[in-house]
Amino acid sequence: MKEDKERWNIRYQEKPFRDYVEPIVKKYAKMAKVGKALDIACGQGRNTHFLEELGFEIDAVDLSDYALSQVKESEKINKIDTDLDQYMLEKNRYDLVMNINYLNRRFFHQIKEALKPNGVVIFETFIIAHGDFDNPQNPEYLLRKNELLHAFISLDIIYYEEREDINLRGEKTCVASLVARKP
Repeated sequence: MKEDKERWNIRYQEKPFRDYVEPIVKKYAKMAKVGKALDIACGQGRNTHFLEELGFEIDAVDLSDYALSQVKESEKINKIDTDLDQYMLEKNRYDLVMNINYLNRRFFHQIKEALKPNGVVIFETFIIAHGDFDNPQNPEYLLRKNELLHAFISLDIIYYEEREDINLRGEKTCVASLVARKP
C-alpha cells in the first residue's frame, strides 16, 4: 500500500488532472435524493465539490493523501484516506455512489449493497480497446465489453454506453458509462 500511495501522490503532483466535473456526474447526480453520497477514488475532489454544492454529505475516499489534501475542508465532506483494496462499503448507507476512472471489481457487489432503496450509482471507467488508445495497460484495470452493464443488471439501468473519450491527461481512451437505480 505504501508504494501505491507514494506513486499516486507523485502522479497527482507531477501530472495535472482536469478539474471540471465529469459530464456524467453533472447530468445524472440530480437524479439521486440529496442525502449521503460516496465518491470512490475521489482524487482531488472535482466531483465531490460538485455534490457538496448540490447539498450532499459526501464520503470522499482515496489512497492519495496528497489528493485528499486538495479536497476542500467542509462539514459536508468526510475525507477518508485508505487503501481501496481493503476498504469495505457500509450496507444501505448511500443515496448516491460515484465511481469515476477507477476499477476494483470487488466493489461491484458492495456498491449495490451500499445503496439505499432508490439510490443511484454513477460508474464510468476504462474498457479494453484495440488500436491507438492510452488506456491503462494492466487488464486488471480495464473492463471487458458489457462487463459493467452485466455487473449492475439487477438494478434499473437508466443509461449505459461504451465509447471513445479523452482521459484526464487529454489522451484518447475508451470508457464504459453506467447510471442505475436500486429498486
